Amino acid sequence: MAENVREIKTRIGNIENIRQITKAMNAIAMTKVTKMKRRLAAVGPYMEGLEGVLASLVGRYADLASAHPLVASNGSEDVGILVLNADRGLCGRFKGDLNHRAEMLARDESGVARFLLGGEKARAYFARRRVETLQTYAHFYEDPTPVIARVIASDLISLYKQGAYGRLVIVYMHFISDLAQRLRVEEILPIKAKAKAGDMLLDPDPVRMLDIVLPLYLQGKVFQALLDTKTSEDAIRRQAMSSATDNADDLLKNLTRSYNKARQQSITREISDIMGGAEALRN
Repeated sequence: MAENVREIKTRIGNIENIRQITKAMNAIAMTKVTKMKRRLAAVGPYMEGLEGVLASLVGRYADLASAHPLVASNGSEDVGILVLNADRGLCGRFKGDLNHRAEMLARDESGVARFLLGGEKARAYFARRRVETLQTYAHFYEDPTPVIARVIASDLISLYKQGAYGRLVIVYMHFISDLAQRLRVEEILPIKAKAKAGDMLLDPDPVRMLDIVLPLYLQGKVFQALLDTKTSEDAIRRQAMSSATDNADDLLKNLTRSYNKARQQSITREISDIMGGAEALRN
């Protein structure tokens, strides 16, 4: 009985230590989510303005825009799949959903699927499946910045111009709220900009303007997807750590109840042994 009491007490101590860790990780994730939500909200108006400029350009210079290398087809029937995943675990369904969706996309394609893998969890998952990988970005965008997005966008453009793929789709997690995130698949190359009627006139060269705006637009799309993904990751991790802390609380209640019961039984047995010994001495 004494051994049982000690065992329960040890388990209580271990769970209390785990609870402290999950509670701290929950607080850290909550701080990160708050910060990332502010950044995600700030990039929205920027992208709306950029899309408006691009739509006006396409509407005014439709022929020039349709012939641009980032808008026109490059003739390849293969598809590139950019997966934006996490570098770390403890984020529940997040990493598995992204990898499985990308894998399903590749299976559904008639042409060759080539992967660009963001995050260590995507790199490790697809390394075991020996898929054709064009580029990896493990431990690269833990804190997304426009500079990081520009590097990735530059790689995407270069590979598209080389004909490595004829279409590029991006698989990422779209952030809706702290409790809602949705997996999203979006084709970003070739660029399909909506035309908007307008009287925009450029001096001296609309082609030069397209050369600036189209890569900038792609960079903005990548940056927004990175922010979406990281915000979703931190939100899901916060949920996971909150649930783990709640489960630890429930376990502690049950174990404390079992500990008290076992301790009472142990004390009762010891008292009985003492009384039995005293009675034997009297006799």
